[in-house]
Parts: sequence; C-alpha cells; structure tokens
Amino acid sequence: MSHTALRVALLIVSTTAARDPSTDASQGVLSDVLENEGGGKWELVDTKIVPDVTTQIQRQIMLWADVAADTINLILTTGGTGFAVADNTPEAVSALLHKPAPGIVHGMLAASLSVTPFAMMSRPVAGVRNKSIIITLPGSPKGARENLQAILKTLPHACLQAAGLDSRTLHAGGVKKLEAEAGIRSGGSAAHDHHQHDHDHSHGHSHGHGHGHGHSHGNLVRHTAPNANPMSNDPSLGPSRRNRESPFPMLSVDDALAKIKEQTPSPKITTSAVNRSLPGHVLAEDVRARENVPAFRASIVDGYAVVVPKDGNMKGVFPVVSVSHASPGEVEPLKEGEITRITTGAPLPPGATSVIMVEDTILKTMTDDGKEEKEVEILADNVQEGENIREVGSDIKAESTILSKGEQISAVGGEIGLLAAVGVSEVKTYRKPVIGVLSTGDEIVEHDRPGDLRLGEVRDTNRITLMSAATECGYQVVDLGIAADKPGTLEQTLRDALRRVDLVITTGGVSMGELDLLKPTIERSLGGTIHFGRVAMKPGKPTTFATVPVKNNAGERVTKVVFSLPGNPASAIVTFHLFVLPALHQMSGVVPAGLTRVPVTLAHDFALDKARPEYHRAVVSVDTHGGLVAASTGKQRSSMVGSLRGANSLLCLPSGKEPLRKGAKVDALLMGGVRGGL
Repeated sequence: MSHTALRVALLIVSTTAARDPSTDASQGVLSDVLENEGGGKWELVDTKIVPDVTTQIQRQIMLWADVAADTINLILTTGGTGFAVADNTPEAVSALLHKPAPGIVHGMLAASLSVTPFAMMSRPVAGVRNKSIIITLPGSPKGARENLQAILKTLPHACLQAAGLDSRTLHAGGVKKLEAEAGIRSGGSAAHDHHQHDHDHSHGHSHGHGHGHGHSHGNLVRHTAPNANPMSNDPSLGPSRRNRESPFPMLSVDDALAKIKEQTPSPKITTSAVNRSLPGHVLAEDVRARENVPAFRASIVDGYAVVVPKDGNMKGVFPVVSVSHASPGEVEPLKEGEITRITTGAPLPPGATSVIMVEDTILKTMTDDGKEEKEVEILADNVQEGENIREVGSDIKAESTILSKGEQISAVGGEIGLLAAVGVSEVKTYRKPVIGVLSTGDEIVEHDRPGDLRLGEVRDTNRITLMSAATECGYQVVDLGIAADKPGTLEQTLRDALRRVDLVITTGGVSMGELDLLKPTIERSLGGTIHFGRVAMKPGKPTTFATVPVKNNAGERVTKVVFSLPGNPASAIVTFHLFVLPALHQMSGVVPAGLTRVPVTLAHDFALDKARPEYHRAVVSVDTHGGLVAASTGKQRSSMVGSLRGANSLLCLPSGKEPLRKGAKVDALLMGGVRGGL
C-alpha cells in the first residue's frame, strides 16, 4: 500500500456556521480523528462551510471531485442528515454519486445502532464520484466523530481502489493481510485504540439527528477511567443497573460559573421601542441625540425678555409689547427699549439678549381693561447678555452620544426621559431571553389544587417561586406546568419547551433515584451536552447545567440552555440566583453578570458545614453605624421553604469544623434591597 498521505476535504453544511464560522465545532473534532486515529494516512487539505442549500452543497463537492488539480481521495460532509425541513444533504449528495457504497453506510449505522436506537433517525449516504469517496456524517460533533471512527480504518483501501490502483495488487495476501494493515480484528471490530464513543457532547452546530443522541452504555461497558467521560443513567436498564454514585465530577462553584459563562449563548441584538417596556434592557450600540436640547433659546425664569444696551443699564420704565408662554407659537421680534413678558421654558423673541427676573421689576401701569400689563419698571443695573437664558443645545448637542453601548436602561435613572428628550423613538438592545419553568415528578400537584393531599403528594412550590423570581428580575416567563416521571412524557415536554423559549428551568429529577430522568433525557433523547451535574455547595449539590442544539423556524441551528435545579425549595431558589441569573444576564448583555457581592459583618455565630461551602439564607441590614450586618433566617435544611422567608441575601460561608463567630466578615450576595437598622 502506498505511504503517500490520502487527501481529505471537509464540507460543513450549516446555515449558522456559514454566517458565523466560530459556531462550528465539527472541524476540530474530525481533524483530530484523522490526525490521531488515522495512522498517519490522512491529510486534511481543505475545509469549506456552506448553508443548507442543495445547489451550494453540490457545487462545492463537484469542485473537489471534478475540478481539483490534485485528486481529493475522501470528501466528508457534516450536517443536514436528519429529518428537519432544511436537512437535505443526503439528497444533494446522492444525485452526484456514480457508485453508491451501501456497505459504508451499513457500517456507520451498525456501529451507531449498537449505541442508541436514535441512530435510525440519521440518513447517511456514501459512494464514489470520479476518484473521490464521498461520505455524509451527522452534524453533531460527537455523532460525526463516532461515525468516522467506525469506518476510518477501512477507508484507505476504498480510497486507493477509487483512485485507480490495481485491485489484484491491493488484495494480494488476502483479507487477513488487509485487516492486519488496517488494524482491524476479524469480525469487523476495530481495535480499541479508538473505540471511546467520546461522551464529551461538545455539539457546537448540530445538524439533523445524527448519531449523537446519547448512548445506552450505563455501566455495562467502560472504556475510560471513572468520571473521564461521564454520562447519566440509561433508564431502560432499570434500577438494578443504574449508577450507584454520580458519574459527574464535583465542580466548585467558581468552576461551575466558569462553565456557564463559557457555554451560555451570546446576546442577540434587536430593536426596541422607547416606551415603558424598555427598562431592564441593555443597549447594543451607542445612542446619539437626534436634536438639540433645548431646541430654541429659552428662559429659565419667569420675567421679561429684554435687549440689553451696550452699557448694561436696564433701569427705567419699559412698555410690554408681547407675551411669550411655554407653548408653541410665533413671537414678534423685540427691539431695544421694549420688553416681552415671558414664562419659564418659553422661547425668547428674536432679538432678545437677556431675561430680567420678575422679582427685579415693578408694575407701573395696566391696560384700560385692567387685564394686562402695560408698563413695567426694571430695577436692574449692569445686566449682561445671556443672563437667565438656556442657549440652543446647552443641555444636549445634536449628534452627541447620550448613552453608550452596554448601559442598562433603568426605570429610575432618567435614561427613558433622556431618550425621549432628544426624539429617539427606538434603540438597538440585546434581546432578553424568554424563560420556561417546569416542575417534574409524579408526586407534584398544583399548589392551588383544592382538597387535602394524598399520601406522597407534594404541592408545587418551586414553579410559582421561580416564575416570580424570574419575573421580578425583568424576564418574560412561560409556565411549562408539571411533567410526569416518564421518559417519553418528559422528552416531549422538553422538546415543546425548547421550541418556545430560550432557557428552560426544571426542578426535581436530578438526583440518583431510578425516576430521576432529567439528565438521561437531556443527553440520550435530546442530544444535549451536560456541562456539569454536581456542584460542591450546600444547598444545591445536584444542580445541572446543559445546552441542547435546536433548529429554529428558519432552519438555523441554535443553542438552548437548560438548568435542572434540585427539587428542594431552598435549593431551587438558591441555585436560581447563584447560577441561572448569571446566564440570564449574559444572554441579556448585562455586565457584570450575577448578584451584587458586598462584605457584611455577622450579627451572631454561624455554624459551618464540614465538607461543603454553604450559601446561607440571611437578612442584611444597615446598623446604627452605617455598616452592613447579616442575620440568619433560621434553620437552613434544603427542604425548608420557610428559610427563604424574608431573605434578601445569600451569605458565602466557607466549609469548616469551627463556627464563624459574631463580628466575623463574610461576603453576601444581595437578592433584594438592603433593609433599615437590625
């Protein structure tokens, strides 16, 4: 067999990646497989990205297979192999093939079906055009990796045959020799140097269903060290085969927050009207004044507009020739020796150079009907031009920057009034994510259901609590109801939710019980990536953060965020403020993200957890000396919803054997306003 490297071209089919190549994760994954698992036989010579458009897919493949000066031995496509409306890669490629290669397709499907039944949801195609082998891979980086690994060691032989090498020479020595050269054992199983199934779930852009919908390994087969490639339980194996300890590594809170920052989607820009719905939004670009403020020369006092003589002496009696009110209208020009009665904010008549306050005048005569001033005596001397006048643009100049990108519009800070003053009717902002809140569990019933509870039933406190908290933070919330502890029910509920909202919050179902189905549903049914499943903290250890690839109505692959919070009420609200809120802020463009952190003094002794740092519900108040002091809300067990009553902060307590004494300093994360004296 020739030792010359075989030339590979990679075509990424993704409307999203075509617009923003940084969203693609497949190139790095497939390049890694070729380089590290290809035995030095492959060279990736070209990579292109095209949208989900049949003609563009075909054009690029034909450029490689028909026109390229040097033969491209292997053309790999990734993306668009599922059942979505925009998934048309198999049809585009099939029309180009001179010879189909059903054996390669069968090899990929067989390998994937041994992992998950959802492999049948992919529609791979393989074959030959001219001297090039063409193979379609799923858009999921994990699925693409596994498909390529399943067939990679047989592909050099296929490529050499397609390139025109003599078959008799290639087959000399028989199948055993070919298997030995390829590193394949008889029976078709590839050697274990690559058979890892790569459970990292780094989806990036993901097209179609692919073969990356999670794998039903449970603990039956283990090719890696514990926790190296963690994956949730396979519910189909039953309770006797579930993990007896969590497969997810325990992360520190800081590491968990770093994961959230890394994986949460960037904010999207939209156009927002300047109205009462604008507060809370963050500006996505600088805002410039459309006009001057004031737009005309205006008086800043009630008094009389005058034309100041050169010597500045305004003492004397002057006729009142006109009146200027703070209302639209024309004002006659003013001459020296005449005065105009004027109100605060009213425009100066043309020619006026100053305004004399009414306090510096005396009424001398009235009109015959007694209703108007006729003559007024002015008592002012040494009057300067420009006194008591707001000049055009003295407050705000037209085209000046009045608000900067990244500023958050508040309802109390005057930003709305500033925008209105300069005639700005709409601004570019970062779109706020829409949140869906879902409770899970057969034991959960509506909080307001009439009648007594049956044995085992629990009223749903989490959903209404989290919805209220998210609404208070300024986000639109969709009530997703209660999902039963049944895999199909939960999967369909989540699929529907991910079409409607940007971020899903679930509570319950994230611990180690046989009916804790959220993690396996996210990984195995939705093709999501669990970035962490345990956090070293109290309360909230089983908090889970995941992202799921979803196609929107435009056929674009987008990332949706899922937070699966513990079912205990205190844990749920603590982890919402600690983890969900920073993600919401990041998706909204709010900087810095998360709760405000302030130093406080402990009002009494606080016992510490020996193993884990604790986020203790507390009340922060201002003491008589102006300092911030913190007192506990009481017992802190995670199931005690009463520990949330009155809490406006989370105290960041370290782990330790000895209590923190009264007067010690700790940090507090403020969930609400600071109160008066303790």
